[in-house]
Amino acid sequence: MKFYDLPLNDHVLDALDAMHFEECTPIQEQSIPAILEGRDLIAVAQTGTGKTAAYLLPILNRLSEEEHPEDAINCVIMAPTRELAQQIDQQMEGFSYFLPVSSVAVYGGNDGVLFEQQKKGLTLGADVVIATPGRLIAHLNLGYVDLSKVSYFILDEADRMLDMGFYDDIMQIVKYLPRERQTVMFSATMPAKIQQLARNILHDPAEVKLAVSRPADKILQAAYVCYENQKLGIIRSLFSDEVPQRVIIFASSKIKVKEVARALKQMRLNVGEMHSDLEQAQRNEVMYAFKAGHINVLVATDIVARGIDIDDIRLVINFDVPHDAEDYVHRIGRTARAGCDGVGITFVSEKEQTKFHTIERFLEKDIYKIPLPAELGPAPEYRPRTSARKDEGKSRGRYTRKSRKKK
Repeated sequence: MKFYDLPLNDHVLDALDAMHFEECTPIQEQSIPAILEGRDLIAVAQTGTGKTAAYLLPILNRLSEEEHPEDAINCVIMAPTRELAQQIDQQMEGFSYFLPVSSVAVYGGNDGVLFEQQKKGLTLGADVVIATPGRLIAHLNLGYVDLSKVSYFILDEADRMLDMGFYDDIMQIVKYLPRERQTVMFSATMPAKIQQLARNILHDPAEVKLAVSRPADKILQAAYVCYENQKLGIIRSLFSDEVPQRVIIFASSKIKVKEVARALKQMRLNVGEMHSDLEQAQRNEVMYAFKAGHINVLVATDIVARGIDIDDIRLVINFDVPHDAEDYVHRIGRTARAGCDGVGITFVSEKEQTKFHTIERFLEKDIYKIPLPAELGPAPEYRPRTSARKDEGKSRGRYTRKSRKKK
């Protein structure tokens, strides 16, 4: 379906045309009509499926066509991280180019000037507020934010917000909102805690559920079965001849990110790192350098696995096996975007074999195991424990419980 087939007004369509948006993704095709009708909505869709446009376009359409209070906050969009809030704000700027709709992004950072800019936008009543929960509550607690006229409340990556411990913050923000509002929730997964949140804040919602998606077909998936101390040697071998233009290496913790980045710099690779210890200005600088090609390799925690929109990443490396299949899909989903091909490689140590086998079961295929470079010595045999249910459950983490429910 094309966007012109949807009941969107000319100003929204002009912006889409200027941005070369023509075909709807499935989540857009199914979500936009329901939001235009004014229904509450819960939509389950993976990052990278076009969900931001799925809610921004109909909300902008309604803001431009229907009567809303002037100089008041009419829409609140919640996002789990600063990076996603910034990305939504950028898309908002593009989609609203031909519309008289104002917006402000509200997220954390130690910049006092930024806080004052956010305060000004909130006080004057920007039409759309895009915010992380903690920073919005900080402004609310200071008493100058009026959410009583909000017509639209949107939660993006709701499951991630709950994973990060924002449930109570969200419910606190809801208390400031009017009962009569349209509420839209987007989530990559539908665990019990998301269902509970939906019951608490949605009213007779329409439901859009795309099938739990597997990685894109264009992603070539492979793995190295290795010992932990062989992982850096694999990277050295991979990059011995040529470093791809943009590579993301995911590690399990900010400590591991720092260690890996330090080791890669010693290999004279052009490396940046992204984790929660960085100030916002530092994160912005790193992401700009990565997008501009000044940095070839970005070592990161899962903070960039969701919500960062970079189209031309050709290689993703999981230095550690992700916690579960969903995180695996989100990580390697950073590559093979916008019609490009991509490669996702995972390093699997002895202790991570059972966890990786769980991911293979979710994918319903065995991922090709690349032989180790000869100079690194022998590799451990790939023998994940599949019979000891107790041990499997520990390794699988939260995904095991969800996958059992589906069966």
